[in-house]
Amino acid sequence: MPFLFIATIALLLSGCSAQTIKRADTLMKEGPLPQQPPKSGHAPVNGLNLYYEVHGTGGGTPLIILHGGFRMAALLGEVPKQLAEGRQVIAVDLQGHGRTADVDRPLRYESMADDIAALITHLGFQQADVMGYSLGGGVALRTAIQHPQRVRKLVIVSAAYSHDSWYPEVRDTFAQLNHSLLEFMRESPEYQTYAALAPRPDDFPKLLDKMGELLSRSYDWSDEVPRISAPTLLIYGDHDGISTAKMVRFFELLGGGQKDPGWDGKGMSNARLAILPGRTHYNIFDSPEVVAKASAFLATPMAEQ
Repeated sequence: MPFLFIATIALLLSGCSAQTIKRADTLMKEGPLPQQPPKSGHAPVNGLNLYYEVHGTGGGTPLIILHGGFRMAALLGEVPKQLAEGRQVIAVDLQGHGRTADVDRPLRYESMADDIAALITHLGFQQADVMGYSLGGGVALRTAIQHPQRVRKLVIVSAAYSHDSWYPEVRDTFAQLNHSLLEFMRESPEYQTYAALAPRPDDFPKLLDKMGELLSRSYDWSDEVPRISAPTLLIYGDHDGISTAKMVRFFELLGGGQKDPGWDGKGMSNARLAILPGRTHYNIFDSPEVVAKASAFLATPMAEQ
């Protein structure tokens, strides 16, 4: 199987830019592995022990940040710290990823969203802002749909509201994802970090199978998206794995792009759309523009949204 094909799968699902790969590869060769921050733990929610780590301090609304597929909090780099000014940023390892051991249930956006809502309650918060990339963006979206009372603001980076939002070649890649790729991924930072941190490192082939099954499933949440009440920021690259038309359609489903807002902007919806030039699905999450856009959006008072 061509290396380029394998690399495409790993990069597409994890959002691993060349910079991130270099950083993670250096960690693997020179050690030590990424260490847990001073405050971290496992929350017993919905039959699993969900790992989380807390960055920053402050009394602002906490931010839950959710990684892409095959990634984990340990590979988010500086992003949680950069977003942690005046607030706590809580990075989570989703089901079967990183320090969160898998359980006997399929991977579903809906059940992982229930996990995030339960985590917010477990940590003693009434609400949180939720930000997710790719796989994590789908989970963040479902959290806002299923648990609107728990989500104050929503930031979605390179994620889709429907299966057909992804380009056909991306969907073809999803369909070929399974345990047979294990040998091709052994040298990847995703696998090596997983092997070092996961409670059961031998579960990685199962994760490959479960991810392939999840990402190959057809879904369309277009009837539910308009019911989201939380102010929402969508961030994409102008050369993303998702159709530009579907990015715009997502924005429209959230109430954006419906009419001229007037000279004073009073006709604006509470949705925002940012399409970053020169960014792809593979390199967007590490970009400084994402942190800048998300920080500004989260800091804007609700009354001005």
